[in-house]
Amino acid sequence: MSLKKIEKKVLSGKRLTEEECLLLFKSDDLFTIGRLANHVAEQKNGNNVYFVNNHHINPTNVCVNRCTFCAFSKSKGEKGAYELDIRKILNKLKTQNSKRKTQFSEVHIVGGLHPEWTFDFYLELTRAIKKALPSLHIKAFTAVEIDHFAMISGLSLANTLRSLKDAGLESMPGGGAEIFNTRVRNKICPEKISGRRWLKVMETAHKAGIRTNATMLYGHLETYRHRVEHMMKLRELQDKTNGFQAFIPLAFHPMNTTIEGAEYTSGIDDLKTIAISRLMLDNFDHIKAYWVMLGEKIAQLALKFGADDLDGTIIEEKITRSAGKLASDAMTRDELITLIQKAGKVPVERDSFYNPV
Repeated sequence: MSLKKIEKKVLSGKRLTEEECLLLFKSDDLFTIGRLANHVAEQKNGNNVYFVNNHHINPTNVCVNRCTFCAFSKSKGEKGAYELDIRKILNKLKTQNSKRKTQFSEVHIVGGLHPEWTFDFYLELTRAIKKALPSLHIKAFTAVEIDHFAMISGLSLANTLRSLKDAGLESMPGGGAEIFNTRVRNKICPEKISGRRWLKVMETAHKAGIRTNATMLYGHLETYRHRVEHMMKLRELQDKTNGFQAFIPLAFHPMNTTIEGAEYTSGIDDLKTIAISRLMLDNFDHIKAYWVMLGEKIAQLALKFGADDLDGTIIEEKITRSAGKLASDAMTRDELITLIQKAGKVPVERDSFYNPV
């Protein structure tokens, strides 16, 4: 099938196949792909680009896993390892909030799988944040963390999620998906849960009424076909549950990782992956250009290539920084607005469910 035929299919609102998506990845016509993706994005969200006033908390980098792509995790007692207790986490949130003209509306919490922390610690942390800052939306814990909590508590996935929801968890990020292909996954994160298990955790969360995001880590050992397969599995689950809010392609950062020969992704690959995600995932409302991994300028360009969300202010994100982050440590609300406006888009500050605030 030619790109012209795919264009006609997109403009008529028809769903793309795996092979058509693969053809797009192999195409050098970046501008046609971007134009089509921008068309789909505008069909869904007009000229709006969303952002959220948020704060990241990574409670610990101590982790039982040793994924080869991860520069963040440490063993307990290793140089650079850290642990934040609940008091320190609350102090960080309160201090940052008091410094801001506009208080942040969301806290994003992900971290290592600490070998000694119990499930009760995470429940207590969630309750403490909700009590201290009741208006703050808690988006926390990847599917990998949820699976770990179920294992250490002896609870089912459903009961683990129900306990967290009762404690104040309101939504989940999309991390830990990496790439679903088993062969590649066994090379980059052999200790991590399988792609099938990740999908099972997310399906269970959606059934519990917890909306989540979804991610894909690209630019390491995977092929274009692996990316397409990954997106197909997400699209299939979204058809079933409609529980995903946004898809976030995550550009691999190689510094301090152990994947031999790995390099930073190119801007062309970043834009193409964003655009094809928008074309392929027709049942996702939002595609996020995660500026922390893309850098501010490529993220801005991505707003013309199908992305409609820049994430947010993202204070204190540590995971990408450990692998050689190319972007700044945080952006102000005004900086995000300017970035969006200079792309010819309309900035819309949102809450965690994409309602304008």
